Amino acid sequence: MTALATFPACRPDLDHMNVPREINPAAAKALATAEKHTPMMQQYLRIKADYPTMLVFYRMGDFYELFFEDAEKAARILGITLTARGTSNGNPIKMAGVPFHALDPYLAKLVKLGESCAICEQIGDPALAKGPVERKVVRVVTPGTLTDADLLPEKAERPLLALCTLVNRKQVTTGLAWLSLASGALKLMEFAADAKAAAVRLVQELERIAPAEVLRADLIDSEDMFEANPIGHTQRVPEWHFDVVHGHKSLLDQLGVSTLSGFGCDGLGAAFGAAGALLRYAQSTQGRGLQHVNSLAVESESEFIGLDAATRRNLELTETIRGFESPTLFSLLDGCRTAMGSRLLRHWIHHPRRDQRVARARHEAIAALAQSEACDGLSATLTHVPDVERITTRIALLTARPRDLASLREGLKQLPALREQVARCFIPGDSTLLREIHGAIDIPHDCFDLLQRAIAEEPATMVRDGGVFARGFDAELDELRALSENAGQFLVELETRERARTGIANLRVEFNRVHGFYIEVTNGQADKVPDDYRRRQTLKNCERYITPELKAFEDKALSAQDRALAREKLLYDQLLGDLAPHIACLQRVAGGIAQVDTLVALAAHAIRHNWCAPQLVEAPCLTIAEGRHPVVENQIERFIANDCRFSNERRLLLITGPNMGGKSTFMRQVALITLLAYVGSYVPAASATIGPVDRIFTRIGASDDLAGGRSTFMVEMTESATILNGATEHSLVLMDEVGRGTSTFDGLALAWAIARHLIETSRSFTLFATHYFELTQLPETHPSAANVHLSAVEHKDSIVFLHAVQDGPASQSYGLQVAQLAGVPSTVIRAARKHLARLESQALDATPQLDLFAAPAVEVAEVDVADAEVDDAAPAAAATASEPPQPIEAPAALALLDTIDPDALSPREALERLYELKRLASTVAPV
Repeated sequence: MTALATFPACRPDLDHMNVPREINPAAAKALATAEKHTPMMQQYLRIKADYPTMLVFYRMGDFYELFFEDAEKAARILGITLTARGTSNGNPIKMAGVPFHALDPYLAKLVKLGESCAICEQIGDPALAKGPVERKVVRVVTPGTLTDADLLPEKAERPLLALCTLVNRKQVTTGLAWLSLASGALKLMEFAADAKAAAVRLVQELERIAPAEVLRADLIDSEDMFEANPIGHTQRVPEWHFDVVHGHKSLLDQLGVSTLSGFGCDGLGAAFGAAGALLRYAQSTQGRGLQHVNSLAVESESEFIGLDAATRRNLELTETIRGFESPTLFSLLDGCRTAMGSRLLRHWIHHPRRDQRVARARHEAIAALAQSEACDGLSATLTHVPDVERITTRIALLTARPRDLASLREGLKQLPALREQVARCFIPGDSTLLREIHGAIDIPHDCFDLLQRAIAEEPATMVRDGGVFARGFDAELDELRALSENAGQFLVELETRERARTGIANLRVEFNRVHGFYIEVTNGQADKVPDDYRRRQTLKNCERYITPELKAFEDKALSAQDRALAREKLLYDQLLGDLAPHIACLQRVAGGIAQVDTLVALAAHAIRHNWCAPQLVEAPCLTIAEGRHPVVENQIERFIANDCRFSNERRLLLITGPNMGGKSTFMRQVALITLLAYVGSYVPAASATIGPVDRIFTRIGASDDLAGGRSTFMVEMTESATILNGATEHSLVLMDEVGRGTSTFDGLALAWAIARHLIETSRSFTLFATHYFELTQLPETHPSAANVHLSAVEHKDSIVFLHAVQDGPASQSYGLQVAQLAGVPSTVIRAARKHLARLESQALDATPQLDLFAAPAVEVAEVDVADAEVDDAAPAAAATASEPPQPIEAPAALALLDTIDPDALSPREALERLYELKRLASTVAPV
């Protein structure tokens, strides 16, 4: 672990603003009885009082120890041993510890579970300490402030977010500020709405940003969505941290500017308050300023295509519905050679831009890469490039290790070759994006030259081990190293001289870390030892001595080694300081490398799988020829491609067909092709023409939310409400089997009304899959709706799925055949067929569902406007539900006969049924 600069507390500003420090009751009680504890425990309790909610790792020698409640908690979470040693204030001291060199894996586990940790190091010299060695917290590790490579996921960001709300009458203004500390990207957003709408919007934004840690005001009476829907680890901080004026000043100071107008911040308020709390918290956890946070971006709702949590989950963008990392769209496309490229690809997938010009520029770049056949060469070069972005952050925070700098040097070496390969892809008058990338990855010569001169070819892992700097970089260090390194030759010469002087042939001059240098003589030769030899150690078979000459050399050599290590530490701190002016340049290089890596990965995948360049147009349309599901086509041997056509006159497709026929796959592939087009990727189709898209909604599949107290049907209706309230004429909507979670007539009526709303009011491009065949009549009254179906053929009692989308409605759902394929027992299938036939017979004789949308048989004299709308929506539904069909009268013998399944009866049961039928038949009068 590299020790960072010290700082007194997680909120160092408290000491300068006359604000009382917040201490929890347990810590206050411990401090009140501090005089009853040992001096070391008094020191621990004082430190713990500053970090009452965190696990304090207290350095003692080669271990980090945790005490009392911290020890119990850590032992339970980490599975380490809980012990009790000694007493303090008359009570046993519970403790648990981990080796100092193995701290990072334990921290990673704790942070993943949402815990925050304070790392307390020994900063005093034990040899000079009269009491406990001086210690201070030098580092605070929280879920949203990670920068160490060992703690962060390589291909994902873990941002820290601050939330500030300002209430003015019925209007709620919400300000968000979030920072990816590992990259230095700082962003703001602000929106205003009534309380209910603001809460919904906030949840959507938090789902999009996916913060690892959320800062919010510490209001005791605060009751909001965080209690019901925890998103990330929530950290409460004092309300005054969110002061808008102070936040504005903090941003000016951080960015080193006199106005924020150039960043698009005009008119913001709550967002400034959030930014102030965010920067204060981030700086306090790092114990220093944030040199790498030197830019600001303000996001708006209209910038990205809206994707809510249900859509991200249902489309399996970066995580499968079952929670696995693959197979997903991201895992499919991620052929990036650098971690920076993978993170950028993930960001593009979750944040497709509405601006078609952005996607077109990426399409052009991919076309240029494909045309010049540069992908293989670029991929080979990018393989040797490290994570420049995160190394730059660690340089800014003074936590970069020697091998980070060596990796950075080797990565910068690849830039000339990378620029040359990108330049070969230029197309006259085109490839503007590639030209921008070419300029961004220009090698920073001063930075590269400094690293080349300073860092050894293969430096040590830690500065404390020495061997970090190259020879010739510092004359004083070279001189000190020479004294240490020449010790071997001196010892060989001394051993030769002493053997000649004493006549002891097996005399040896050696060194160990405990006793230093010594001359070893066996007991059999002890009588030949000269008078100037001084005994240093006695062993069983030999004696070890030292001479004045050897002692003088030892003092010189060992002090040179210690001075060389101290010199390296000083030089390393200076080197990090000298690299600070190059941070902005390195960030620009990292951004360029990430872009070219992502584009190369997309281009290579498009070439390999025969994807096409989509056409983005201004007219409302969505036309896909021979579209394929990008993930599924890689999972099966032969994928059936299908067309999809939307236009201003054709806005809703009613999709019918058998279960397992491919309805959900078809719907998802249309959404994914649309998403990929706006990400800037090629798409899996023969051709694709896509108009403006503002949001993509999905309501596919359903499961209950037991923790939230919501049934499957409630989840379904909640997602449907989100779509109906948010979809516009530029939205793409996927609705799969709406209404199946309730009674047949309720579900059918809801599905019909929802479909009609999407046609008439939302006017979205909608894929509406259903098993309610009554809905296939919608196109008769709504010309913008059309029927399509997934085809299948029946062979004997089984079914063959063709997975082809064809015009018109399906004839049946083939539910029993699918159940048979699933392994449902044959007796159950036969019983179901028999019952199905009876149900169909009753439905035809009584009130067939096909009449559900026919005109009402009896006109109602007095109705108001609302009732008229309901009757127009589903006039026969209520009548059918309130007037159930009358049972068909039949002789008792025939009724009993109808319930008998001959294949399921034993011989005895069959004989008994026969006697019973004979008895019933004898009671029936002849006709």
